[in-house]
Formats: sequence, C-alpha cells, structure tokens
Amino acid sequence: MDSVRALLQPLANFFTGLGFPQPVIQWGHPTMMGIVIFTMGIFTAWIGWRGRLSKDPKTAKGARSFHKLIAPWLLAFITMGYAGGVLSLVMQNKPIFASEHFWTGTLAIGLLAANGLIAATKFGGQARLRTVHAYVGSAAIVLLFVHAFLGLRLGLSL
Repeated sequence: MDSVRALLQPLANFFTGLGFPQPVIQWGHPTMMGIVIFTMGIFTAWIGWRGRLSKDPKTAKGARSFHKLIAPWLLAFITMGYAGGVLSLVMQNKPIFASEHFWTGTLAIGLLAANGLIAATKFGGQARLRTVHAYVGSAAIVLLFVHAFLGLRLGLSL
C-alpha cells in the first residue's frame, strides 16, 4: 500500500508545486468525472439499449455503430479519471485504499473492461453474450452512480 503512494508521490509533488487552489485539488476530479458519468455514461448506455431494442433496422444499426464508437472512449475517460482521483488523494495526503469510493471505482473499471472484452469477441455469434454485455454495461453505469454518490460523500469529508 505504501509502495503505491511512494510511486505516485513525485507526480503528486509536481502537481502540488503548480499551486492549484485547494478547491480545484479537492473538487476537480469529482466535477470532471461527474460530467463524464452523467453525460457520456448515460448516453453510451442509452444508445446501446437503443441499438438493442429498436424495431427499425436502420436506427438499430446506427445506434450500435455509435455505441461501438463511444464506449471505448467512456472506458478511457473513466480510467484516466480514476488515475486522477487516486493522484488527488495522494496530493491531499489522504489514504488511497480506505474508501468505498476507491473500491467502487476499481470495480466499475473492471466491469467496463470486461464488457469491452466481451464486445471484442463480437459476441461469438451468440445472442446470450450480447445480452450479458447489455446487462453488465448497465450494471457498470448504475455502479458509477453509486460511485459518484460515495465520491461526493468523500469529498465533503475531506
């Protein structure tokens, strides 16, 4: 545990040296990630379900295409935000692994990455995998809502 902090401390010192005001350090991560979760996350899930449920083949195909395009970006932004959140804790000299917020973020990234791997198989031609993909992705988005709530609670406690 201390090795993670030791690894990140030089980077945290660099950013601390830039003189960001405390509110930016404390609320920058939650603000940016809230935007990602509540806009891009909801939209990615919605367009995925639209592609799955639409009766119009043209609409369904377009929605699936767009979902394939933006879902990897959602994972990338969530992963970068995760790193930023951990770095923010190091900058504030707070414990990294002590909060439910950390663990829900870790689990959400795991679910999103696993879902990406399922999609990368092109579902092996199996409708069941497409169904698993839909529900795992939805569960990840719901978990990210819980994560945001826990993050707000954590931010107010710092």
